Amino acid sequence: MESPEPEERRRPRRAAADKPRTYDESAFDELLQAHLGAAPRSRKRNRTLEERQKETKTEAMIALSIGFPIDTLLDSEIASGVVSSLSGPEQNDYIVVRNHILARWRADVRSFLTKSQIRETVHSDYEHLISAAYDFLYEQGYINFGVSHAIRSRLPDDHDLGSVLIIGAGLAGLAAARQLLAFGVKVLVLEGRDRPGGRVFTSKIGKEGNFAAVDLGGSVITGIHANPLGVVARQLGIPLHKIRDRCPLFWPDGRIVDEKLDFEVNLVFNKLLEKAAELRGALGEFCEGISLGSAIEKLQQLYGVARKEDERDLLNWHLANLEYANAGCISDLSLAHWDQDDPYEMGGDHCFLAGGNWRLINALCEDVPILYRKTVTRIEYGDAGVEVVVAGGMVFRADVALCTVPLGVLKDGSIKFDPELPSEKLGAIKRLGFGLLNKLAMLFPHVFWGEELDTFGCLSKDPQKRGEFFLFYCYHTVSGGALLIALVAGEAALKFEHADPVALLHHVLVILRGICKPRGIEVPDPIQTICTKWGSDPHCHGSYSHIRVGSSGRDYDIVAESVAGRLFFAGEATNRQYPATMHGAFLSGLREASRILHALEGRLLENHDLKRPLQKSFRLCGDILADLFVEPDLALGNFLFVFDPSAANDPKSLGLMRIAFEQNVSQEAAEGQQLSDKCKQPFHLYVIISREQALQVQLVDGDVKSKFSLICKKFALKLMGFNSTCMLFSSLIHGIYNARKSLNKRCRNMHHNKTR
Repeated sequence: MESPEPEERRRPRRAAADKPRTYDESAFDELLQAHLGAAPRSRKRNRTLEERQKETKTEAMIALSIGFPIDTLLDSEIASGVVSSLSGPEQNDYIVVRNHILARWRADVRSFLTKSQIRETVHSDYEHLISAAYDFLYEQGYINFGVSHAIRSRLPDDHDLGSVLIIGAGLAGLAAARQLLAFGVKVLVLEGRDRPGGRVFTSKIGKEGNFAAVDLGGSVITGIHANPLGVVARQLGIPLHKIRDRCPLFWPDGRIVDEKLDFEVNLVFNKLLEKAAELRGALGEFCEGISLGSAIEKLQQLYGVARKEDERDLLNWHLANLEYANAGCISDLSLAHWDQDDPYEMGGDHCFLAGGNWRLINALCEDVPILYRKTVTRIEYGDAGVEVVVAGGMVFRADVALCTVPLGVLKDGSIKFDPELPSEKLGAIKRLGFGLLNKLAMLFPHVFWGEELDTFGCLSKDPQKRGEFFLFYCYHTVSGGALLIALVAGEAALKFEHADPVALLHHVLVILRGICKPRGIEVPDPIQTICTKWGSDPHCHGSYSHIRVGSSGRDYDIVAESVAGRLFFAGEATNRQYPATMHGAFLSGLREASRILHALEGRLLENHDLKRPLQKSFRLCGDILADLFVEPDLALGNFLFVFDPSAANDPKSLGLMRIAFEQNVSQEAAEGQQLSDKCKQPFHLYVIISREQALQVQLVDGDVKSKFSLICKKFALKLMGFNSTCMLFSSLIHGIYNARKSLNKRCRNMHHNKTR
């Protein structure tokens, strides 16, 4: 669905635009290349220092646009152990290699980028960094994803890594399904509707042989730079239409809103949002129970702004647009957290996709097995796997399940979980908001609103109806017909669900004719109309999520958490950085595919599966891990530590700690920070720890529990089993092993030279 924009751009910018109407997403990379003066790509060994430096800067900017910081690692990279030290030359070298790989694939997203291609342009000294960066980027869905022929041709014939049932064939479910198939996982998608796409729905409107495409759900690609949907569009060769900045606003009597008044009230609106942000900063945790709406109302009274009737009407238009962006009434939005996702907004223009978003959905469905009209009613999960029951009693079984149903379905409780979902997850589902945006689509005989417009707005004299047909999207440039869509947000969207469609059409035509008639423009009767009622749809119960009073961004993370290693969750309401967006749903599917891959590989390890070569490399890593602790660098009773000797002077460098417990203490209990006094037979858990933290553990006086409390509570470090440690931190384990081996070799050479 359409995403929120930052405060200063809560509606389409209306400055005159002089840019091409059809947007080429690849132009961003070309712009960077031109700006930095990068030369055509060639093997790095044949290039000058200046050329390499320019290319490195270019690649860093491309990586930044995708969401990677300039000089640090993502949390997910750190968790994956891509480097052995979080500072120093290795991390810097890794970042350069990672950015290079990202830029290489972004330059040609229709290709499948291989490690051998990277080796052509990166020196062999960095082989371990090539593998670490490539594996991370591929598994996390940053490269080699999508629908191009080159990527589809790489789908394996065998899918013996495990089986996954995906509930929902929306963007999240389809993205996950394609990734898992590429990883060698058996996939089946269960969809309750008779079509794919979920809340992304393109319908035909008009007469036989002269249809237009209308997006009744998610329609705008919000921010084209780094947007994965822009990548898929490039792979398909589908043009994107940049939504032009000009968005005139009209009074109900047809007068256009004065530019000076428009500017002043727009400034007031943004100042109110700024003051609301200052207010929450001053109140701290005391603002958790305050709504954004009540704060704006109080601030408006305090500063005495928008006192005149026309100013109030115009301010209400902006508030309606804010409610549209969040699919919720501002009286429900949390003052403390409503805009927590603003820092992550995708850069670049907002775009329509020519012909409708069904073209993306249709391409994503290829090669994916989907069963339609299979409404899930029950999901059972446990040690033996998962069972998914659909309406009518049919049962499907698999190793794991991925639930991608909308938050509204989870709130409704129409799917029963056995065992019941954890109370923390149930609380997050209840706290988050899930609101409405409705649309009335109209196909006319011709374009009467002006070929040069993509959007225009209309003010309401009734503040209670400020969100009723307040904004119109003009789809004549991409739909194949004279298509106009009126948006309904806030309280008006709730009432829209129960209104008579004929009365709604009459009302919107009165508005349009009120705008156009004074200017001598006749508004014809529409050929056909469609009204959405997303709130009444049992497959979603609403449009998209927002942060309601009492909730926070952390609730998105909680909804996203997997349960028992068997039940996973995806969808826009599981994406803290990009909620309420189509690309947020898509990215959550890529994220969960990676998590499921690791879970299935770990389970194969536990079952000693010998079939796949991949498992052999993990067993080798396990042998190395066991050998490392034969000679620990530091031993504190039950606590053993090993570190990279090449980073001995870096307190931030990472190492491994092994903790010995007794056999009758379950691993789950230990990971839950519960220790037993009846310890007899040891088993081991592991944690990634820095040298600095290890020193603090060494200084703790007291028993095992005191040290354990410091590690788990103060440091908030996560304990892992043997298999998980090998799987997630193989790069770190091999790094320490290789550094030790190199040091021992130097020591032997020195001893040999002394005895000669």
